[in-house]
Amino acid sequence: MAKAKEDATKKPVKKPAETIAKTPKTTKEAVVKAVDKKEINITPETVEKNSHEIPLAKAGKKSAKAVKETQEKQAKEIRKAESKDTDKPVETKPTAKPARSRIERAGKNYRKVAQLVDRSKTYSLADALDLAIKTNPVKFDASVELHINLGVDPKQADQNIRDIVVLPAGTGKSIKIAVFADGDAVKQALDAGADIAGGDEFLQKLDKGLIDFDVLISMPTMMPKLGKYAKLLGPKGLMPNPKSGTVTMDVAKAVVEAKAGRVEYRVDSSGIIHVAVGKVSFGSDKLQKNTQAVLSSVRAAKPASLKGIYMKSAYISTSMGPSIKTEINI
Repeated sequence: MAKAKEDATKKPVKKPAETIAKTPKTTKEAVVKAVDKKEINITPETVEKNSHEIPLAKAGKKSAKAVKETQEKQAKEIRKAESKDTDKPVETKPTAKPARSRIERAGKNYRKVAQLVDRSKTYSLADALDLAIKTNPVKFDASVELHINLGVDPKQADQNIRDIVVLPAGTGKSIKIAVFADGDAVKQALDAGADIAGGDEFLQKLDKGLIDFDVLISMPTMMPKLGKYAKLLGPKGLMPNPKSGTVTMDVAKAVVEAKAGRVEYRVDSSGIIHVAVGKVSFGSDKLQKNTQAVLSSVRAAKPASLKGIYMKSAYISTSMGPSIKTEINI
């Protein structure tokens, strides 16, 4: 009895697959049962070596192919763990090259004329306009632009600077003016130089989506009829607005001003005004008159609630040319 109890308390000893395979009394069921209980460890080498002796399943987890795939997966995980433990030098990515300046990224003609501008210098208005004409890198008659940085907050209603100004020397552009009016105002607009003028017949063109004009002027009494065309005219900047002088009873005067060179400017979200003051072909004198007119209009539009510097800086440039810092009377 003591011997039987002693034999029962002994734990079963795991036998290698090779030993079981060589034991003639081992049956197929015993081997499969031993594999299930993980009492033996079958490796791919053992399977290949004793495939004729160890009876395995033809398919499934107990097949020779499945056992081989499992062992390969375990070996791969072991190699991965070993590679992490090794003290290999960490490969650092090459640092990105610093971004090139605008001049370095520009074309050959721009780089050539940009060398004429001293960026550390503030030019007088006359010198800046002369230099802008010289640094025009394109062959066509480019526009000369004035950019003014204001110390305003456009989110404040009283600091959202917006106005119109008539340029003494004109804009240099040929614009087509349309007038939406009725009665005698139609004839007055045509006599003043309007290209298109009419009432309900003008709306028929808008119904067809025909927009062959650059400026639209309307009488206040006609504005309700234009309401349904806001989605058509608004995105193109053609919707008449009292602040821009395109909604008025004196349509003849509005036509004359638009033909003479009336421009509208408005501060953007960054507090900067961008306005074209003429063409390169105007010459320095005409450009200076137009620029002075814009500067005077901007000064007059200074909000009363503003504290601090109003006009911070101003730059002159052509359409595709380098910018030139300009002196302004603050």
